[in-house]
Amino acid sequence: MRQGTLRSCAIAALVCLSIPVSGFAADTIKIGVAGPHTGDLAPYGIPTKDAAELVVAQVNATGGVLGKQIELMPVDDQCKPEIATNAATKLVSEGVQLVIGHVCSGATKAALGIYKEANVIAISPSATNPPLTQSGDYSNFFRTIAPDDDQGKLAASFATGKLGAKKIAILHDKGDYGKGFADFSKASIEAEGKAQVVLFEGITPGAMDYSAIVQKIRREKADAVIFGGYHPEASKLIGQMNKKRVKIPFIGPDGVKGDGFLEIAGKNAEGVYATGPMDVSAYAENKQARADYIAKYGKEPGTFFDQGYAAIQVALNAIKTSGGTDYAGLEKALRSTYVDTTVGKIKFDTKGDAEGVGFSVFQVQGGKFVELN
Repeated sequence: MRQGTLRSCAIAALVCLSIPVSGFAADTIKIGVAGPHTGDLAPYGIPTKDAAELVVAQVNATGGVLGKQIELMPVDDQCKPEIATNAATKLVSEGVQLVIGHVCSGATKAALGIYKEANVIAISPSATNPPLTQSGDYSNFFRTIAPDDDQGKLAASFATGKLGAKKIAILHDKGDYGKGFADFSKASIEAEGKAQVVLFEGITPGAMDYSAIVQKIRREKADAVIFGGYHPEASKLIGQMNKKRVKIPFIGPDGVKGDGFLEIAGKNAEGVYATGPMDVSAYAENKQARADYIAKYGKEPGTFFDQGYAAIQVALNAIKTSGGTDYAGLEKALRSTYVDTTVGKIKFDTKGDAEGVGFSVFQVQGGKFVELN
């Protein structure tokens, strides 16, 4: 494994400080990493776990934070709310001070109340459902990705503007994330007044046959589909649309944009559009993080690696800045201190959303997602 000298120096400057420690109850600082580490949605959770492990290994090698080693505690929630509550309870009972995660919005929502009651801060790389920050219910929640209302508006404006769609079918998987994205897309299309939503319907996740909904798309003469949900259902939908020769643009959210979709959809993925976090590969922090990852794993990192890496960066910076793991100190540091991360120089607003992040539209070209200008 190659350890870049620039990265080592940057981390050393960040964490090797001789200032008084407060708010610690043990010899290590325990940080949970919660997300899908097995199952269909593991491609969205494992990159964040890898990012946290990469950062923590480097930090611990340079002395830790405030003289203490970081102890990562990964838990697998499979993106299922009922498992997420058990995972959150386990992490709290084992004394975590911070959690990186969860990854899916439904699982995050299920866990946040448990963390809030225990004064534990959660920083998600990917839970984009707007009410998580906008409802005011979860002052302990932060995220290093923009919310779905921004993503839904972008998908809608791209469909009606760049693609010139006039009749749009909007589908979703009935979950907090998928339906939230679909709702915002629908509202944006209706507000623009340039196109008509001819179909708005939920599908059953895990179903083997979506031919009935494909027939509805054909019957309504839709000239574009916007889908809110994850890649397993998107892959099946697109495959069945192509089989029935319903050849119209398909636009998904960041739950579609990833290697999991490319692998499952295969040749059917070509030409598909997806919104997702803007390309941040030009940032120096990002270049070094990716180089370190490739040196260790021999491959490019997966979906939400950048956002997961940024989440652990801001978490460690908050501990360093506040001088400990006291909840009030961590919260203040997260909202007031800018940090150079893999997604740019960010801090969090009063709601918990990261300032300075956003979305772009990507298209599968030659088997890869390419950012469109």
